[in-house]
Amino acid sequence: MLPRNSIARKFMLLAALVLVASLVVVLVAYHIAVPAQNTQASKNQLSATALTSSPTPTVPTHDAASPSPSPTPTTPPAINPATVLGIDSNPGRYFTGINWVRLGYPSCGFGDLTGEHLRTTIQNYHSMGLRVLLIVCQPASSGSRLLNPQLFADIAQGNADAVQCGNEEMKQNALTTYVTPVNFARYFDMCVRAVHAVQPTTPVILGALDPQVVGSDNSPLYYQVNYLNQMQTAMNTQVHPGGNWSWRAQIVGMIDSWHNGYPSQYINNLYALFAFWAQQFQVNLNNGDLGKHLWVVEGTGCFKGCGIDQYSSYQVAVSHILTLISDAQTTMRYKVPYFYFSDRDFVLSGVYWPIGILDTQGRAKPIRQDLSMGARVLNMRCASGQVNVVSQEQLLAKLYQGCSLPSNYLSILTN
Repeated sequence: MLPRNSIARKFMLLAALVLVASLVVVLVAYHIAVPAQNTQASKNQLSATALTSSPTPTVPTHDAASPSPSPTPTTPPAINPATVLGIDSNPGRYFTGINWVRLGYPSCGFGDLTGEHLRTTIQNYHSMGLRVLLIVCQPASSGSRLLNPQLFADIAQGNADAVQCGNEEMKQNALTTYVTPVNFARYFDMCVRAVHAVQPTTPVILGALDPQVVGSDNSPLYYQVNYLNQMQTAMNTQVHPGGNWSWRAQIVGMIDSWHNGYPSQYINNLYALFAFWAQQFQVNLNNGDLGKHLWVVEGTGCFKGCGIDQYSSYQVAVSHILTLISDAQTTMRYKVPYFYFSDRDFVLSGVYWPIGILDTQGRAKPIRQDLSMGARVLNMRCASGQVNVVSQEQLLAKLYQGCSLPSNYLSILTN
């Protein structure tokens, strides 16, 4: 007869074996069942998130139920520069036929796109198949505010499709924040490293060149080149000593503000800037390579201080619409990313700026903004057929979509 403790040990051993066998059966059943469930769940999710058209779509800017984006999202498809055609806008605004929007971080002096609000706003655009360029302005020329790791982390977690780190950093006037090349090298390095830690493939734009006019004196343009050269030296001697960082291997942002196309279609400062910077980047302007190194983050027409009679509603209206057309055609011809500025008219320092495609209330503006809606109509030829365009919003979208203008559009718009 076995001792009681021997019987107990055998009983416990048998119970353990039964428990292990049960766990094995459960695990095998789980691994068989879960993939099938996940596959069905993925199909259901794809079906539920399929985009549907709406006559007046809007993008909600707050969505407490939306989950925060993963710190390591799946790699998005590569961005073709020729397809980056957008508009500067406000959160929640959507333009039919325009697939990119540029939004501003609060460091640019407006809005509250930070934290969860930033993430859910961009998520909502993504859910509609739209992409976002987030512009981040340098908050100060030096010190802890300029090099704040929390700011860069917040920007990165926003999960924008492209991020512009800095804006007119080399311009010295009351409306911008000048940063020395050394400090801007530190700022840009922290910004790009934070963004790429979350998503390594996100394009990061190297600030923005302030607007210049190409002409007999191009010294302001060469000043910009010299600034970038100094920044490059600082990057390789102070930020990362012994490095080989080159601004020519980056994507540089550019701003253009001129009456391109008016009073003559041969006035095209945007083209002249493209030609200058293609030479500086040492690329062929005609084969699309410039778009890999230069993004027009802000393109618009001027209406004061540039030869346009700002008190003539006719001149302002005609130069405005011809600039919109010329800029869209030029940037698409050379396959350079472009963002029209602005989505709406605004008042700054008591001056009314009639340079948007909407009025100050966000309402559609006629093609000739000095006339009533429908006073001028452009019959455009699109892949889907003929379209009668009566508003500036329609016109910009149709140009981006590759629609053709009527051969007599100049006389229609200028008479």
